[in-house]
Amino acid sequence: MSMASGLEVRVPYADHRIVEYVFNAPWSYKCPDGVVKGLLRDAARPWLPEDVRMRRKSPYPKTHNPAYERILRRRLDLVMKDREEPLNTLVNPAAVERMLAEKSDYGRPWFGQLMAGPQMMAYLLQINYWLKTYEIEIEL
Repeated sequence: MSMASGLEVRVPYADHRIVEYVFNAPWSYKCPDGVVKGLLRDAARPWLPEDVRMRRKSPYPKTHNPAYERILRRRLDLVMKDREEPLNTLVNPAAVERMLAEKSDYGRPWFGQLMAGPQMMAYLLQINYWLKTYEIEIEL
């Protein structure tokens, strides 16, 4: 909801003083007893339930539902066929069409993330939506 209003609320730790302080903290403070993000987890102890505080990181919501993938493929195909869509100026259409023709690959990550196949298609559709909604023009 915040992003729909143009408000960035995901980065409360962007204050350079906090970033510099934590960057310079000894590793043993950051990961006590080898617990990843231990400093942050310990700081949140009074406010978060234990199962939330200690859960593993999940980078992005994702689904392996074939129906979701079919919808994404269909929508991205429509975008690529309409040369007026802004995405077409940013991507190699032949590469996207190859991706659409390929069998699903849930094991090949992109940009170092734990995402592949449908997530890449959703990413491209989101970029196109953002460009259209906010009338972003990019000069190449």
